[in-house]
Amino acid sequence: MSLMRSLTKVAAGVMLAKGIGAVMNKGQQGGTSGQSGSTQGGLLGSLLGNNTGGSSAGGSLSETLGRALGGRSGQAGGGLGGLLDSLSGKSGASGGGLGGMLGGLLGGAAAGGAAGSLAQKGAQPSNNATFGELFNDSIANGGEPTTAPTAEQNAIAGLMLRAMIQAAKSDGKIDDAEKQRLLGHVGDDLDDDERQFIRDQMAAPVDAKGLAADVPKGMESQVYLMSLLAIDFDSEAEARYLNDLAVAMGLDRPTVNGIHEEAGVMPLYNQG
Repeated sequence: MSLMRSLTKVAAGVMLAKGIGAVMNKGQQGGTSGQSGSTQGGLLGSLLGNNTGGSSAGGSLSETLGRALGGRSGQAGGGLGGLLDSLSGKSGASGGGLGGMLGGLLGGAAAGGAAGSLAQKGAQPSNNATFGELFNDSIANGGEPTTAPTAEQNAIAGLMLRAMIQAAKSDGKIDDAEKQRLLGHVGDDLDDDERQFIRDQMAAPVDAKGLAADVPKGMESQVYLMSLLAIDFDSEAEARYLNDLAVAMGLDRPTVNGIHEEAGVMPLYNQG
């Protein structure tokens, strides 16, 4: 399994366990008050509409997630992959070279040689796909993308995975049941290194500044978006974590609020 596939599976688990699951539950109950209840449009609004609007597509909650966030297979113009690419402002994978990215990108116990091994797994030397295209394709397929990622794209997937798990823990409420729910979406086809990487990220302390220090230039908005999608965004601790992450990555308030608008989540900062 490539880290790209691991990311899509963990992303589904995190968002269902922590963020989108709560939004959907409140929407199904008719709740409109509070922060999560103010979600409008964007990615979360698309998912909520698909789940509560009588869609004939059917399928499981994870399949609904794929329809809402994945866009169409092989296309980065829509879905979460399209938004990730638009935030990068680049037509291809983030630059900087593999050597410059792997040193601290995966972080924790996976850094150094282990990071290189994880990034190389299931990778090819080059491709013509953007990160968003591969991400959408992986969600649409429910597994590996049709085009194998590069080692650099795998490393980016590892960084996004770190970001989501850090954010999911930021309210201090990710318990053993939620961890099992998260891991349940990954399945049994991870090897020992991949499973240990995910466990290490779950066990690591919440450290917005530490994560920010490993984010390559030009990827700050994407990392912030993935962090935002991993939380309920209904507690002071979560808001404080998002602020700390944004400040540490050098994102200004209008940029942060713009990302919230794209995701269909209330702004982090007061406007006006």
